[in-house]
Amino acid sequence: MSEEYRFDYDKVDEVAVGLLLLGMHTNAGQLRAWKGMAWEIMERMHEKGWIGDPRSKAKSVLLTEEGEGLAREFACKHFGLPD
Repeated sequence: MSEEYRFDYDKVDEVAVGLLLLGMHTNAGQLRAWKGMAWEIMERMHEKGWIGDPRSKAKSVLLTEEGEGLAREFACKHFGLPD
């Protein structure tokens, strides 16, 4: 991450663990969560035009120009530290 942003990483961690809820399942009696983002979220971001098609063999996804701007805006909005 670029040095130009200052984030409250406790908030980042709280949101990240909350997102794990969307991909939780039980396997052999243990609660587990997928490491990646839930497909439903990826599909919605694609439908909104924020990312390229997530259904590929690539392990990463292309952010559109709009998606890049919104990623920066939302990260600062939700996790930014005051100056």
